[in-house]
Amino acid sequence: MCWPGCRCCIPKGSTRLAGWVQLSRCDARTSPGQAGGMASKRAGNGSMPCWTCWVPAYAEVLGGARYGKSALEILERYGDPRKLRRLGVNRLAGLVRRVSGGKWGTDEAAELVDAATEALKLWEHDGLDFDELAWDLASEVRMVRRLDDEIARLETRIDELYNKADPAGIVISTPGVGTILAGGILGRLGDATRFTNLAGIRSFSGMIPKVNQTGHTQTRPGITKQGDAGLRRDIWFAADLARKTDPQLAAKYHRLIVERRLHHYSAICHLATTLLTRIAACWRRDERYVIRDINGRRITAAEGRAIVKARYRIPPEIRRRARIPQETSGSKRNKESTRGRSDADPLTPTIDRNPLTPVRYS
Repeated sequence: MCWPGCRCCIPKGSTRLAGWVQLSRCDARTSPGQAGGMASKRAGNGSMPCWTCWVPAYAEVLGGARYGKSALEILERYGDPRKLRRLGVNRLAGLVRRVSGGKWGTDEAAELVDAATEALKLWEHDGLDFDELAWDLASEVRMVRRLDDEIARLETRIDELYNKADPAGIVISTPGVGTILAGGILGRLGDATRFTNLAGIRSFSGMIPKVNQTGHTQTRPGITKQGDAGLRRDIWFAADLARKTDPQLAAKYHRLIVERRLHHYSAICHLATTLLTRIAACWRRDERYVIRDINGRRITAAEGRAIVKARYRIPPEIRRRARIPQETSGSKRNKESTRGRSDADPLTPTIDRNPLTPVRYS
């Protein structure tokens, strides 16, 4: 099954139908939502879903979810597997060696030729127009390259604006944070001195616990998510990077994962509020971020990374458990509410997770 809007799977002999679907596909590329879709695709995983669906072996050879310069060059010039196989291993090896700067060679060229052979064997009877496939891939690659160029210009602009807004380099002094993240945090947080206290900054981020209270109970069902979602995103990524250099953040992360058995995402949210508080405190005092060990001794970034690697490495079995989503209290309550139901009762409905699925009776 191809991606939504695909029109490359055309039965043989359907010349008039082929012309219609080719026009339909070209028209779809000019629709208003197409540019946004390509932008989100490149900003996300950079993949072209039609390619992984039609020729899965190519995706494995070319790098899976995110394609680099070498993969884009091959997809643009040799999207047709027949053309790629005719090129041969030796000439293809010279091409990939040149475009990859020597990182790829004969082995990768042989894998690509094998993938092309597999694709031709997969579609040897009917169903796929390789000429249209090559045209579509070349078009996708051209759009991806234009997006890459625009992203590069935006990064240059962000660098210029950030240097003007923070000439002392306070936010970018956070370990692991570069110009893009620093610009995002500063641009979305604004002047931290406008807040009465640091607690107000944490509330502004929306990463503090939400509280539900009644006359008898109090629960914390998650974070409030109030404020700028982009600030939460940027400070979350910054916290995930900073914990690999700052021993104090690494110690807290280790405790949350190993002792409190939190999920990785939840633990990073805890670190994010701590990191945001530190960045805001540095901004209010006009000081750069200082990395310290758990005893408060000032250390360098290299020393911090060495301490984190030696003392706060998460064991593999705990790391695997921390990456698995935990069962929520709501799902537990649903299970408990149906636990006493009799399976022998013919009038007892079978509960399905999808609310749109019709109720079945056993």
